[in-house]
Amino acid sequence: MGDLTYREALRRALDDELARDPDVFLMGEEIGRFEGSYKVTAGLYAKYGPRRVRETPIAEEGFVGAGVGAAMLGLRPVVEIMTINFILVAMDQVVNHAAKVRQMFGGKVGVPLVIRTPAGAGAQLTAQHSQSFEVMFAHVPGLKVVAPATPLDAYGMLKSAIRDDDPVLFIEHKYLYRRIKEELPAEDYTVPIGKAAVRREGKHLTILSYAAMMHNSLEAAEALAKEGIEIEVIDLRTLLPLDEETILKSVKKTNRVLVVHEDTKTGGIAGEIAAILCEKAFGDLDGPVFRVTALDTPVPYSPPLEAHFLPNTDKIMHAARELAKY
Repeated sequence: MGDLTYREALRRALDDELARDPDVFLMGEEIGRFEGSYKVTAGLYAKYGPRRVRETPIAEEGFVGAGVGAAMLGLRPVVEIMTINFILVAMDQVVNHAAKVRQMFGGKVGVPLVIRTPAGAGAQLTAQHSQSFEVMFAHVPGLKVVAPATPLDAYGMLKSAIRDDDPVLFIEHKYLYRRIKEELPAEDYTVPIGKAAVRREGKHLTILSYAAMMHNSLEAAEALAKEGIEIEVIDLRTLLPLDEETILKSVKKTNRVLVVHEDTKTGGIAGEIAAILCEKAFGDLDGPVFRVTALDTPVPYSPPLEAHFLPNTDKIMHAARELAKY
């Protein structure tokens, strides 16, 4: 099979799971005849019909709630939120219902629900359409939160999420949809939730990242190798649960850590990672945990201001050089 984009890999995963399991169905705004705002569901409505690809009103609280109920009754809904910004309308359904049902029913009822949603900035979609809210949900016990960076992981992790018996928030960065290509296997393929990936081996410092910023981190690492700084790049892939074993193993080798994410700095996942390292690897650190993140402001609309707001390869390289001095 030829190389597929991130978006095409997601579509193939949905197609595979719809064909494999009759309990799987899709639900969301404009995902049928319009084929989705980002065309991830293109062709699926024509192939599977309105029973399996269900279009909804613009009412996130209502159709996420319907997804929770359907999952409790044994179906496997994949609910699409048009952007992660709109999930705020359905916070009660996600946080107080999907994430809590298994405990409230003594483990006898699960919620095998996937919520797919694009996130991130870089396309001049303004402050209300460009946010990164993943850490809000990484704070919610009962949920799993994933943010794949490659088409292969998007394909394999979405299949794993659909087959999972608990709710999974599946975050797709808008910037990646058509910019990254990768070959997918012809056979059934899954990627485990909760397992990070070492994208590049190194010895002088570790960069921890995910989603779009993982690619910037790799660019920075390749450039800094020419300066004699060998960086290990870890793609977290899953934010809840974090793969502490892989993180700690890398830090014990490199002794320096830089965390890179597009989410804003205050309260971001980098702070949680820094706390874990202070508790479990303090003696292995030769310097402070550095962070390269978005600025603590709403996302600007102006292209130069949006570019200034976002992390980028140059900012990562600057921070890595400073950290390497320790």
